[in-house]
Amino acid sequence: MTTVFCSFCGKEEADGDHAFCRQRLSVIDPPRYCSECARRMVVQVTPDGWAARCSRHGEITSAR
Repeated sequence: MTTVFCSFCGKEEADGDHAFCRQRLSVIDPPRYCSECARRMVVQVTPDGWAARCSRHGEITSAR
């Protein structure tokens, strides 16, 4: 079984309600934690969007 972590707060998705986290991620904030390993990601925000990089799992970008 694979553990999935919240990209906003870094805690396990199964632990508690993450409605606030999902709202922040969909509207305002880029992800701060890797959803695969919960490591803090390096995030760069630009006028065109954002890029977040995990040292183990690579980079994700906004679809703007």
